[in-house]
Amino acid sequence: MRRAQVPVWMPWPLPVGWLFTGVAYAGDDRSGGRATAVACSGPGPLGGIGELILVAEELGVGLGARYAGIDAPDPGPFMSVDKPAHTKVLAAGRPTPLWHVTRTPDDRAVFAGEARGLWLWAIVWPEQSGLLMYDELVLTDLRDAGAETELVPCGALTPRILS
Repeated sequence: MRRAQVPVWMPWPLPVGWLFTGVAYAGDDRSGGRATAVACSGPGPLGGIGELILVAEELGVGLGARYAGIDAPDPGPFMSVDKPAHTKVLAAGRPTPLWHVTRTPDDRAVFAGEARGLWLWAIVWPEQSGLLMYDELVLTDLRDAGAETELVPCGALTPRILS
């Protein structure tokens, strides 16, 4: 995690009842991760189980697009940034606007924006659990976290992080 060249975003504190359920990255052993993905799951706002994957990545990597289900490496062509942002998160203490990403599969809600000069994606399953993104989430870069990471409640690895 410390070798990642991009943030390792995670909601902290986690929403009530949510668990950390996986981490992935894209990159190599020499230069480190150029994209990171953190998965969490818990009770959905409208019932059932919700899942969230947060991706931080450099331009053109495409890890976020893979989880989002779009056929392009970056969300730019699928966002209307000329309109106000649909939601925002607090990423490392900074308000970070996110726009809805269009032309994604119907089973998920996808939001994207820019944080620290990199793409920040939020992919939520099922689509109705996208309501979670309207609660102002506070994101922490786990590379900067200390001993509190030992307090993160962990759940079973989600298969979404592997697909």
